[in-house]
Amino acid sequence: MFLFALGLVSYMPAHAQWTHYDTHKTISGVFGAINHSIESAERKKQMEIFAQEKAQYEQSFKDAMESAKDYEGGEYWEDALNKYEEAAKLNCKYEYSDQRQISRKISDLYVKVGRTEDGPSILNNDKVTLADYSKYRYVRENPVYVNKKLTNTKIVRVACSDTETRLEMECEASRMNEGWFINGKGYIKGNKGGKQELTGVENITVAPATTKIPWPYQKLRFALIFQPLPDNATEFDFIVPSSAWQFKNIKCK
Repeated sequence: MFLFALGLVSYMPAHAQWTHYDTHKTISGVFGAINHSIESAERKKQMEIFAQEKAQYEQSFKDAMESAKDYEGGEYWEDALNKYEEAAKLNCKYEYSDQRQISRKISDLYVKVGRTEDGPSILNNDKVTLADYSKYRYVRENPVYVNKKLTNTKIVRVACSDTETRLEMECEASRMNEGWFINGKGYIKGNKGGKQELTGVENITVAPATTKIPWPYQKLRFALIFQPLPDNATEFDFIVPSSAWQFKNIKCK
């Protein structure tokens, strides 16, 4: 009897441990399923609210677009711009139409209303292109380079002189009021020399300040000025640490 009792006592804790473990897993599984169900219900509710709002504001979007076209037809450029921007705000949120076309209309109207001197830097893209590149020993549009990182920024011109290296770049916004800047730690490094530091910028800000692009698909043209590369450099890298800007093997001769 004593041996049986001892065996029973020895068995019970072990059995209790497994029961506790299984119960813990079961409880975790139940709560996990409940949380998933709650999240699914919340997502469904959010989707329903979004669909209701989209239907509610669709006519407002159509009215704004129609008014914009009427004003544009009558050459009331300022009124047309205001209406296109009103439509764009709704379209960016609810996706009624092709935002690329609306953004293109807005960009064209910036010029027609004479807002190229004030407002966001997107309006000053033409100022980045120099009237005279004759002082540079090397100028190349759309230079060859390698960039394995995903980015919607590209180098559109390289100009090298004895006093500076100039990179003209272009980026495209993917959402409303997108903020762009250049990290001041960016540098270039030639294959015949050391790092060349950033010395100036045009039409963009240095972090932490940002340059805003108002609408998706609008392009911002800007220039980055660096110290000069050695005369015998044939290519160089442009690197902004800890970013997608890792442009390699940029030809400069």
